[in-house]
Amino acid sequence: MVANVSALTLQEGAEAARCDGCPTDLFGNTGVFRQVTNTILYIVGIIAVIMLIIGGIKYVVSGGDSKKVTDAKNTVLYAIIGLVVCFLAFAIVNFVISALPASNEAESEAASLIQAAYCK
Repeated sequence: MVANVSALTLQEGAEAARCDGCPTDLFGNTGVFRQVTNTILYIVGIIAVIMLIIGGIKYVVSGGDSKKVTDAKNTVLYAIIGLVVCFLAFAIVNFVISALPASNEAESEAASLIQAAYCK
């Protein structure tokens, strides 16, 4: 005996697999891409702050040894450069993502174009 099973479309299957509270858009203010990049940038920023603290500790305990002082200064310098790059990347990514349309807007525009082409 074969059960009557209706096949899901690709969109229905993707929506069935989506968890509650998960973002539905790839781009946009609440999109997956923004959440992933912001999380990565937060982690990189935290690592840069930790390296800044480590560089400061290395500088304090260097004991006047010129090589250790130079290493500590380089650690602090590279940590500050990392923080600046992290902030710039955060700003650029969020600017670009906010300029892109949300996935639903792009899908509805594509669907209307396909519908218009199909009706002709």
